[in-house]
Amino acid sequence: MDEELHERVREAIKSIPEGSVATYGDIADLTKAPSPRLVGKVLAEDGHDLPWHRVLRANGTPAPHLAEEQLARLRAEGVLADGDKVDLRRHRWADVVPEEEPGLF
Repeated sequence: MDEELHERVREAIKSIPEGSVATYGDIADLTKAPSPRLVGKVLAEDGHDLPWHRVLRANGTPAPHLAEEQLARLRAEGVLADGDKVDLRRHRWADVVPEEEPGLF
């Protein structure tokens, strides 16, 4: 992965506002990354200083090994989950909602 793409992914994640979430795919689309897995790789290798807890899987759930801490951090920001699933229609970051889906909010 090139340095420019790496930094675009980091900047996008850094931009997710408190109380909002995005999916790995949202960040990949926003940054023109080739796949959501690359976003996960950036977070795993260089995400310690980012709001990593605001990035979820496509179905609104956290990675199982991070679920407890991630959901606790999201709750502290006002993002509530039904069990372990965040309602993306309610909490998804507006900047990543595709234009063809304006009714999502």
